[in-house]
Amino acid sequence: MKTAVAEINLSALNHNLNVVIKHCPNSKILAVCKANGYGHGIVEVATALNAANAYGVARLEEAIELRNAGITKPIVLLEGFFNTQDIALIAKHKITICLQNHWQLSQLEQAQIKPSEPLWLKVDSGMTRLGFYHHEVEQALSRLEKLNYTISETVLSSHFACADELDNPLTNSQLKRFNEILATHSKQKALQASMANSAAVLTLPEAHFDWVRPGIMLYGISPMLYSHADEYQLKPVMTLKSKLISVKKVPAGTYIGYGARWLTQAETHIGVVAIGYGDGYPRHAKDGTPVYINGRIVPLVGRVSMDMITVDLGQDCQDKVGDAVTLWGENLPIELVAENSDTIAYELVCQITQRVEKHYINQ
Repeated sequence: MKTAVAEINLSALNHNLNVVIKHCPNSKILAVCKANGYGHGIVEVATALNAANAYGVARLEEAIELRNAGITKPIVLLEGFFNTQDIALIAKHKITICLQNHWQLSQLEQAQIKPSEPLWLKVDSGMTRLGFYHHEVEQALSRLEKLNYTISETVLSSHFACADELDNPLTNSQLKRFNEILATHSKQKALQASMANSAAVLTLPEAHFDWVRPGIMLYGISPMLYSHADEYQLKPVMTLKSKLISVKKVPAGTYIGYGARWLTQAETHIGVVAIGYGDGYPRHAKDGTPVYINGRIVPLVGRVSMDMITVDLGQDCQDKVGDAVTLWGENLPIELVAENSDTIAYELVCQITQRVEKHYINQ
């Protein structure tokens, strides 16, 4: 009997890409598939998203994995490189660099082998994480021209800090600053531009520019705080499933699980599900976190273990060993589980462990 399985619906993945296209008909799409495709499988995700114009990754190993799998479309290394020796590999595999600091630019100038792909240049519009400041952009572009890079193919990019919060004033401030930077440097140089992440794809059409960079929304998860995917016509791509491995009738006044965190108030049936933090299910899920069994939601009760969780099936349950259980996905929004675990859905999908078997379907 198979227990923990992550069912990955590639049709839903492409449905969500079409939502991006609908919102951004005049922009090219860089599909972000870093962190093993947000836990969904980087090669399978990139292969399925063949309508995207390019792919975005965070680490060089991710880019090389895609190239070795036969992906030929542009791949953008969103954080650039961290080791001088990586430049030769970047050139060999025809990977696009996103330059984000002076050290990277200096190493590129000194490298004997220089990548020939177009470049992305990160500017800091107010997130204060990565990127060149406004006053540094002119010099960076001039240095790139001396390296014979075609500036018209350079993409000036930045990243929102609070686009997931509607009406946060920092978002408009960042957009205004980015537009000022773009206007200053586009007078003589035909730069392309990119700023929109998933949240901005859905809510800020003025930030779509030449390229958009959807990530979490591709996987059917809402990028907006306090909202669910179906509000934006997104379909869940991952459905995490397991099985009931025990159903036990217990009297009132019985403590359940490690630390005796939960106490039965009446006679009930406790079900044990073969899933735990060893599979990536959140250890800090609270009592009451929803679990879907046999057409209904039941509450998680007691502390999450490495391999098991316990749920309250009720006094009159008809559930039996071997019944299917959904932890999130179809029939149960992952955002609800995240809210009950004091985390975000991004973390839940990214922390799925290797012992969870992935099944890829088109449905």
